[in-house]
Amino acid sequence: MTQFQYIAMSEAGQRVTGTIEAETEGAVLRQLEEKKLFPLSVKNVAAGKGVAGGLLKRRVRTRDVGIMYGQLADLIGSGVPLLRALDSLVRSTVSPRLVEILKDVRANVADGKSLTDSMRQFPEVFPVLHTAMVQAGERAAFLEQVLRSLADFLERLDELRSKVLGAMIYPAVLTTIGTAVMIGALVFFVPRFEPLLANAKKPLPTEFMFALSKTVRGYWYVILVVLGLVVAMVWTNLKSPKARRVMETWRLKIPVVGNALRLLAITRFCRILGTMLANGVPLLQALRISRDATGSTLMAERIAEATEAVREGKRLSEPLATGGFIPEQILAMITVAEESNKLDKVLLQISDTVERRTNRQVDQAVRLVEPAILCLVAAGIGFLALGLLLPIFTLASTLGTR
Repeated sequence: MTQFQYIAMSEAGQRVTGTIEAETEGAVLRQLEEKKLFPLSVKNVAAGKGVAGGLLKRRVRTRDVGIMYGQLADLIGSGVPLLRALDSLVRSTVSPRLVEILKDVRANVADGKSLTDSMRQFPEVFPVLHTAMVQAGERAAFLEQVLRSLADFLERLDELRSKVLGAMIYPAVLTTIGTAVMIGALVFFVPRFEPLLANAKKPLPTEFMFALSKTVRGYWYVILVVLGLVVAMVWTNLKSPKARRVMETWRLKIPVVGNALRLLAITRFCRILGTMLANGVPLLQALRISRDATGSTLMAERIAEATEAVREGKRLSEPLATGGFIPEQILAMITVAEESNKLDKVLLQISDTVERRTNRQVDQAVRLVEPAILCLVAAGIGFLALGLLLPIFTLASTLGTR
């Protein structure tokens, strides 16, 4: 018997950790399922390997996983048996890492395990969101539709992520170039003026600029260490729920940018929940999964409250309305959808609508960020020019009067 360490999620949405003695990782997964726990990671304590440890070298792009789901749906829809379909995917998949994982999945299916159990051994590639939908498709005999929904879902998420990241490239480049120009001027350009202006009367901007230049040149290693410590401290604190909540509350107050971030979280929630409901995943389980997939602490709090409310027989829209995170128009649509029993369709419609609004908000935010960064860079360069030119003008006027 081998000892395995696991991290799982209970039906109440709480993370549970512990150890189990079993012969294989598959046996551990079955024991967790019997305990009504959803596995997040499993690793071999003795060997230092396992599902979670092995996946550190097996990270796969979401786009490749989505393409694989679409190809598998096409094969199953054409009447190809699951084992032959997996063999075909192993031969046709481009990603080498995904090929190795598909080989393991295929071997487990050949040993008599279900596709869901085989995928659960790789939670970093097939998260709980995916395996829950696949399990519902296998039980209700509509696996093809589930796989197509997953492929479309991952494609939309990848497009939205690419849209946001692409919009931030230009501001990031501006910031990097502006910072490099300022540091280069302080290190190489400003020191050449110090001997020339040694005897001149220097105004406050010049004194500050020379002092800053000496600090950067003489104590650059101290500055790097301090910056590293600050980044490490901020990164460590952001791991705590309280710090993440404070940071997100502050981000949401930024004009335009805050609204774009809020719409992005709402889009992810509606699309994830709607996709799971449309593919047979029970509402409570879908809410638990979507809570950790929105990327928003405040949204996760609303979803946790909604999960408890639904468990008690209340409506989903009531707890979502608290806190003012979700706009009234969206809450009204969810309320009507609950009354008409079309929650899955309405949530997907909301996600499409909000996604278009998010794209507009992102474009608007980028248009505001770009001139702001340009103004900051121009102000820095202007300050350098002012600090150097003021004493020169003063010296020239003094010589002229003589």
